[in-house]
Amino acid sequence: MESTKIKLSIKDILNKEFKVSMRGYNQEEVDQYLDTIIKDYESFQNQIVALQQENAKYKKLLEDQKNTTPTPSPFNNTNTDVLKRLSNLEKHVFGSKLFE
Repeated sequence: MESTKIKLSIKDILNKEFKVSMRGYNQEEVDQYLDTIIKDYESFQNQIVALQQENAKYKKLLEDQKNTTPTPSPFNNTNTDVLKRLSNLEKHVFGSKLFE
């Protein structure tokens, strides 16, 4: 993922002044548009902060789980172990009868 640096802050947008010319843009329209952009920036900033907090919470939860999860004992039977034992038992009990 490519990291991009934010070039404008809410304050930069709010304080931006445009030169006025005879056939320039309507100043009120530009101001309204910039107000909309500022609201979007505020919304994005709030979302970023919320996601960073959520990310930190899940990282801590994951770390806590890693620290509290006991290491598996070699004496615990897993499905694979049970299947291997069952297979060995079948071979021992039925032995050559399976192939007759």
